[in-house]
Amino acid sequence: MKLHEELPVDHRLSQVYRAGAGLCGAALLVFGFLGLSDGLPFFSTDGEKIAGLSSNGLLSLVSVVTAAVLLGGALIGGNIASTVNITVGALFVLSGFVNLALLDSSANILAFRIQNVLFSFVMGLVIATFGMYGRVSGKLPLDNPYWRRRHPGPGDRRDAPALPLGSRPADLPGPPA
Repeated sequence: MKLHEELPVDHRLSQVYRAGAGLCGAALLVFGFLGLSDGLPFFSTDGEKIAGLSSNGLLSLVSVVTAAVLLGGALIGGNIASTVNITVGALFVLSGFVNLALLDSSANILAFRIQNVLFSFVMGLVIATFGMYGRVSGKLPLDNPYWRRRHPGPGDRRDAPALPLGSRPADLPGPPA
């Protein structure tokens, strides 16, 4: 399955994926550059406060790299941005759990504190929500390419034109539009 076949490049959902990746990527980029510009020690487990969060040089570098991935997804757009958002969001949540277990230990190489763990959970959920928007829902509109892919009708083809908003094929069950 090729991702670009599921959702047209100019579909309105692409703007949501791009905006989410761009905004979250910009916030991480600022945080990372603030930490790098302060010349924080790279492997300090104590960390110093940057924008209300504990940071060291390694966390700042990881933030810049993650921001670059998100901003790259925002530049590409479409399903790539959506998939990048979902993946990075899940990794943020996983990082929150791992670093929660490592708090106050010598293995806390990213200098996480509880504020960082909470930030990781919230940012991960926000990024993943941007990525899942329009792809994961109980009530997708009938013109949504993900809904159409899950509910192929007898006349559905890959080259069939998209349905106008608010319309539906005659062979689908439910109340008339």
